[in-house]
Amino acid sequence: MVNNKIHIFDTTLRDGEQVPGCKLNTKEKIEIALALEELGVDIIEAGFPISSPGDFASVEAISKVIKNTTVCGLTRAVEKDIEVAAAALKSAVRPRIHTGIGSSDIHIKHKFNTTREVILERAAKATKFARNFVDDVEFFAEDAGRADNEFLARLIETVIAAGATVVNIPDTTGYCLPHQYGEKIAYLVNNVPNIDKAIISCHCHNDLGLATANSIAGAIAGARQIECTINGIGERAGNTSLEEVVMVIKQHEKSLGGLYTDIKTQRLNPLSQLVSDTMRMPVQPNKAIVGMNAFAHSSGIHQDGFLKEAITYEIINPEEVGADGSKIVLTARSGRSALAHRFMKIGYEFSRNDIDVLYQQFLLVADTKKEVSNEDLHVLAKAYVPVEA
Repeated sequence: MVNNKIHIFDTTLRDGEQVPGCKLNTKEKIEIALALEELGVDIIEAGFPISSPGDFASVEAISKVIKNTTVCGLTRAVEKDIEVAAAALKSAVRPRIHTGIGSSDIHIKHKFNTTREVILERAAKATKFARNFVDDVEFFAEDAGRADNEFLARLIETVIAAGATVVNIPDTTGYCLPHQYGEKIAYLVNNVPNIDKAIISCHCHNDLGLATANSIAGAIAGARQIECTINGIGERAGNTSLEEVVMVIKQHEKSLGGLYTDIKTQRLNPLSQLVSDTMRMPVQPNKAIVGMNAFAHSSGIHQDGFLKEAITYEIINPEEVGADGSKIVLTARSGRSALAHRFMKIGYEFSRNDIDVLYQQFLLVADTKKEVSNEDLHVLAKAYVPVEA
């Protein structure tokens, strides 16, 4: 039977926390980790234990409270890193060590000043060492997006043979186009002899705004784990947005051959707000799925269509993702149907002729304001003299 489940690996508490100014304390991390478990994520990357005593303490504390979700700690391909991560994860019901090293010639030459052969040796050694502590080891081939595919296949084959259960193919710099990233995943599926022994994971950054598209392309090509963050936060331009990939998969389940996740989508907006509030990082209003304008309509043409039938302009029911509901925003671009709708919502029933007159008065107000409020409408309604029949 083909496994169509896409495992959701959330790295909000690790990669997401790398955003300047978004540092969290242990209590805040535990709150978010518990919310992520409730959301239904499969893996929580809780931190980078060796990076600081605080990170170690947070990973350790999260490991003690999470009961169903895998808890993961990041390391470099260094024995001390791996030992420290194992210690932090000691209480986890389902621990995972996430280790790795650079895979592109750019990283091999300029970051490590070494050779491909040495990288293969270090990768195998780190993976084997990690397996001494946990049964679940994920290996990341950093900058795989710019790596030579033939060498990348050798590297992935090597670490799977050494015991890796998950192989992470990061587009670390957000460089790839979707078809390029999909082809890279497909190349590994077709050219790594032992690829059936591990899950392929996508970890895409958003430097060119393609993280979600690249992750979906990877899943289509055979990856079965996507690494992402709430609100798409992360290094530089951010990571793949959890809410985006989850809803793309849900909306296009048939087109994607039955791919699915176990995410409880009604929790997406509340968790987005929790992360935004806790990290003191506002969500941009036009952010897909969780932005405050994601289900707002201000154009008259859109409002008229939406009021006649919601699916004319909304492909997602707001309640499906935990949003408060659709919004009709009154501006100078709004039409008569939206104005009549809002008047009715606040307790006024006007005839079509009344609305025609009121609409002209409404436009005078709208031209002076960014948005016309209910209070403004009350003023218009109370001052209005009905049209004679």
